[in-house]
Amino acid sequence: MSAPTLAAVVLTLNEEDNIRECLESLAWAPRRVVFDSDSRDATVALAREMGAEVLTRPFDNYAAQRNAALEQVEADWIFFVDADERATPDLAEEVQRVILSPAYAGWWVPRENYIVGRRVRGAGWWPDYQLRLLRRGKARYDPARPVHEVVILDGQAGHLKHPLIHYNYRSWDQFHAKQRRYAIYEAEALLRRGIRPRPHNFILQPWREFRRRFFTLRGYQDGWWGLRLSFWLAYYYGFRPYVELRRLLRDVG
Repeated sequence: MSAPTLAAVVLTLNEEDNIRECLESLAWAPRRVVFDSDSRDATVALAREMGAEVLTRPFDNYAAQRNAALEQVEADWIFFVDADERATPDLAEEVQRVILSPAYAGWWVPRENYIVGRRVRGAGWWPDYQLRLLRRGKARYDPARPVHEVVILDGQAGHLKHPLIHYNYRSWDQFHAKQRRYAIYEAEALLRRGIRPRPHNFILQPWREFRRRFFTLRGYQDGWWGLRLSFWLAYYYGFRPYVELRRLLRDVG
């Protein structure tokens, strides 16, 4: 019986600042595939220079992109890595070892997150498990969750020990820009589900999110930094989606 095949897949859109280091960290993978969303910078050229295969598809949402990659990239196992993530040698060895086991359809991978150059331990950022190592044909992404994707897995999932290193946000400007986009995606999902904003949503939802981030998920471990981060996450996850939802409802009449 032949050994299972593996492809590392990186979704990209204008990632020229990240793609080289990301692909270098994946040099151990038998195949490296960049699944690009019509980048206008040097992402594609750099990927090809690094020896990666390049597939392109216009971006609509994250879940659809990952499902398309699962359909188009032919390998027994797909290892999804974002352009701002790096695979360590220990993780590389672990991935190559666990795919030999037929017992699991997927593996959760922990992430060590760095925000504006600082490692974050609390507020949900560690161990921040992501279901990224998937047996092709046994996994798909829920189309109802276009952002913060959810994997529908036909089988059991295990947990890896070694993390991906995630250079999540290099500046606060980047953090706020990305969180604003996520809030819009979440508002669109709420609209599709027929949810309407109520006055209490603008008070209770952000408070619940702050309490979850700072206390339940121990954002306090990071001191003032954790307090600041928990506040902004409460705003973008608990308050801003309802502001955007109200705007969408107004726009549609």
